[in-house]
Amino acid sequence: MPTAPAHTRTSQTPRPGGMFRALGNRNFRLFLAGSFLSNAGTWMQSVAQSWLVLQLTDSGTWLGIDMFVATAPALALMLVGGVIADKVDRKRLLIYTQAGAGASALVLAALMWAGAIRWEGAARRPADVWMVLVLSFVTGVCWALAGPAYQALTVDLVEREDWANAIALNSSQFQLARVTGPVLAAVTMKALGMTGCFLANGLSYVAIVVALSRVNFERRGAAASATPAGGGKAARRSVWGDVVEGFRYVRGRPRVGSVLLCSAAAGLFAVPYLVLMPLFARNVYGWDAAGLSLLTGTAGAGALVGALVLAYFGDVRRKGLILLGCMVSAGACIMGLASVSSPRVGVPLYFATGMSLVVFFALGNTLVQQFVSDEMRGRVMSMWLLTVIGTMPVGSFLSGAAADRLGPRPTLAACGLLVLLFGLIAGLRNPRLREM
Repeated sequence: MPTAPAHTRTSQTPRPGGMFRALGNRNFRLFLAGSFLSNAGTWMQSVAQSWLVLQLTDSGTWLGIDMFVATAPALALMLVGGVIADKVDRKRLLIYTQAGAGASALVLAALMWAGAIRWEGAARRPADVWMVLVLSFVTGVCWALAGPAYQALTVDLVEREDWANAIALNSSQFQLARVTGPVLAAVTMKALGMTGCFLANGLSYVAIVVALSRVNFERRGAAASATPAGGGKAARRSVWGDVVEGFRYVRGRPRVGSVLLCSAAAGLFAVPYLVLMPLFARNVYGWDAAGLSLLTGTAGAGALVGALVLAYFGDVRRKGLILLGCMVSAGACIMGLASVSSPRVGVPLYFATGMSLVVFFALGNTLVQQFVSDEMRGRVMSMWLLTVIGTMPVGSFLSGAAADRLGPRPTLAACGLLVLLFGLIAGLRNPRLREM
């Protein structure tokens, strides 16, 4: 595996040691701060929007459809986004796509404020859900194009020896936002209603756009790919040809393929516990929107703890074995959620589920990043994101529809069992994955 060239620091600030060493880089600090503010707004909207869809339609199927249209663009565009991330200025691509996602949130806030979407009492219009779905789709397109560049930029900003720490810290800020966002959503919905959450999210994208505009660094893989050594023939190669090249690259690296397969299984069967969370809050625990915020924040708190533990230990050994252990643990916790109706037991299980899954995905991200070359990073990361986000439309739709027919608890039990079995089988049949 080629060694990435060192790139110029924009600050001579001494690097801290331990779990915060990557923060010694000014560019990474800016990126992390802007991402946190933007992600907190995103989680505010996630809570408010899921509650809005449930109040409009009173249906688990529609909750699944909302998640489906938000994540379906990844199926069509994520691989294209990976090619783009390898060919263009990643920073500029992120600025444009984040601005588009922010505009979508502001439009939803305006529709709510103008009364175009009615969800309360006798004035409720279930058909208004289509406006929410359209804007979810627009946001999904923005994130599908931006996702690979976002993942690649995380390691572009730091030295190679800090990659694992940077990935863990980036995961930590996302999980911290996942804790604070729902809390802010509960407060905002009490004071300003759901409209306030959508407005806050739209404005939060300003933070990431400003932070990215101030980041200055030497581009790696994207720069190399933009000026291919072969000249005209490589430059004229189609986007599809670049995508196929990425698949061939991964096919020649079985260890990377094993991680991608595990991520796909987790995305398909583990992540739907988030889709069913509003149903558990209202139908199983008898809670309102504030209760949903509590569950979302609790899962985020567990994920934050897991990410901070990874950041503290740094570049741990036996990542593959830990990854498989977290997959089994997540499956067991999800089965536990399905088997209990008491929030006193359920809330700690949400914490443990969030912790298991974030360690699983963070380690998977690190392993994939460490085993690919810089010129292929965007394409391979698009595949990794596709295994997570691209499987979510299918898992979300099926779990939502199954919850309406079988109930949320049997549906979640089946999902947890499949995750647990997949982790056990993968560990037993793939010793190379255990030893990574």
